[in-house]
Amino acid sequence: MTELDEQGRPEPPATADEKDTLLGFLEFQRATFAWKCRGLDAKGLAATVAASSMTLGGMMKHLALVEDWWFSQWLAGLPEPAPWDTVDWDADADWDWHSAAENTPEELEGLWQEAVERSRARVADALAAGDLGQSAKRRNDKGWSPNMRWILCHMIEEYARHNGHADLIREAVDGTTGE
Repeated sequence: MTELDEQGRPEPPATADEKDTLLGFLEFQRATFAWKCRGLDAKGLAATVAASSMTLGGMMKHLALVEDWWFSQWLAGLPEPAPWDTVDWDADADWDWHSAAENTPEELEGLWQEAVERSRARVADALAAGDLGQSAKRRNDKGWSPNMRWILCHMIEEYARHNGHADLIREAVDGTTGE
């Protein structure tokens, strides 16, 4: 059984193999992000800090996109899922960040949670077929394709970086602090 900390986050395993360690830290980072966004209304999710236009709502939508980008499109080689498949990225390269203000907190959380669930399924499917060294099914125009280990490490880094942003924004919204 996974031990949860006081915020309900799963503790990464202290003695595990590489796969379980990486997945444990990714789940911890996802849970940290969920904690930072928990209980906020639309005003809280739209709050900014200082000169930055970054919001927790925009971050939630961005992380949903990043989950789908790396696990569905790159790892599994699947086409871009909705809502990303209808976005005119040339018109607004930061649409995920900017359009979040048009969504309710429930829509944003649902979008992010659904992307996380898809990602978990893509990882489980990939692990059933191979190990962390397997290459993603997608390649860039130069033939580069990261392996699953790289994608997991990158996603841990992505969440950790944004969790720092989320911590500052949440403190500015209502004074909630921690880790």
